[in-house]
Amino acid sequence: MADSTATIAGKQYPFTWEGKDAKGTSVKGKLVATSEAAVRASLRRQGLVPTRIRKQSTLFAARDKITTEDIAIFSRQLATMMSSGIPLVQAFEIVGSGHDNQAMQRLLLAIKQDLEGGVTLADALSKHPVYFDDLYVNLVQAGEQAGALETLLDKIATYKEKTEAIKKKIKKALTYPIAVVVVAIIVSIILLIYVIPTFESIFKDFGADLPAFTRMVIDLSVFVRTKGWMLLLGIGAAVGAFGYTYKRSRKLRTFMDRMTLKIPVLGAILRKAAIARFARTLSTMFAAGVPLVEALESVAGATGNIVYEDAVLAMRDEVSTGQRLQRAMEATDLFPNMVIQMVAVGEEAGSLDEMTAKVADFYERDVDDAVDNLSSLMEPLIMAVLGILVGSLVVAMYLPIFKMGSVI
Repeated sequence: MADSTATIAGKQYPFTWEGKDAKGTSVKGKLVATSEAAVRASLRRQGLVPTRIRKQSTLFAARDKITTEDIAIFSRQLATMMSSGIPLVQAFEIVGSGHDNQAMQRLLLAIKQDLEGGVTLADALSKHPVYFDDLYVNLVQAGEQAGALETLLDKIATYKEKTEAIKKKIKKALTYPIAVVVVAIIVSIILLIYVIPTFESIFKDFGADLPAFTRMVIDLSVFVRTKGWMLLLGIGAAVGAFGYTYKRSRKLRTFMDRMTLKIPVLGAILRKAAIARFARTLSTMFAAGVPLVEALESVAGATGNIVYEDAVLAMRDEVSTGQRLQRAMEATDLFPNMVIQMVAVGEEAGSLDEMTAKVADFYERDVDDAVDNLSSLMEPLIMAVLGILVGSLVVAMYLPIFKMGSVI
């Protein structure tokens, strides 16, 4: 079986093909090209005679999206193959041709084509900055220059896996409470629209004044039924405007990041996660031989929080003037004393990469434990909120019945 790719100017599509080689042996494979004619031309240049070419459906492929997890998995696959002695171009062909994600397949095969043209891996990756940031490219470039690409690819893979693990932990801490609150709101809306009106019609026959709480719930039900669409439209517009502004306003993002760090319990987790990413990235960059000032510039964008990003950039400016990293970290007032002391020991002993790696390990474990504790704490709290929301509506509807029973 043979696999190949073509990158010709214009929009590209995935094709599958079958044919025969010079010996008459049946072969088949996949190819990315602009048209069927381009596929035939590419196969003939390779000495293959195509017998069947079929364009793959892009109905679902168009929905494929390359995620950071895809890049992390690819990094580990590439590192494993390189350490096994598989040539770089062949490794890209194996990983790219066998990938289930059509978008990822096209990306990797395009990089393979650049490598076949004599371009370095760092330069080939730099053509796709959306998926391979400056940090990734700089590490690969350092590995190529030092002749230790296999070692650096392993470090990159480990770095990507660690950072993805932290992101998943934080998402896990946020997803469950948000999902339960959304369900509680939906259940409450259903009660207000379909259940409360039934009780309202029953209460009209009582001929007695309703308790204030019951009256308030009925008024809320009337509002949701008559003007709820306005409220929904307003909330949608507010969320859309916030999202639009958030993407374009650094001041707003800075404000939100600063506020999230002050949220009880959750803020501590986000702070520890930022420190873990800082330490892990700095360790990886420094171990690759990247100068400290240059490394700090890449580390800043990897912290995941603008407050820490600005602090690291300020540290870079101080270090560039000859200041020690320890002193620069103390000036930010964002790093715990333990982290600063570990960095100081690393600077003195010339083992900054090892010390920051230990800091990263410690805070990654700390984030894991904190997320698990938060999940355990949130479960009863969320159930209580859910019970209060739904229970309040039920109690409001039964108050008049209790009142009538006491009168009788």
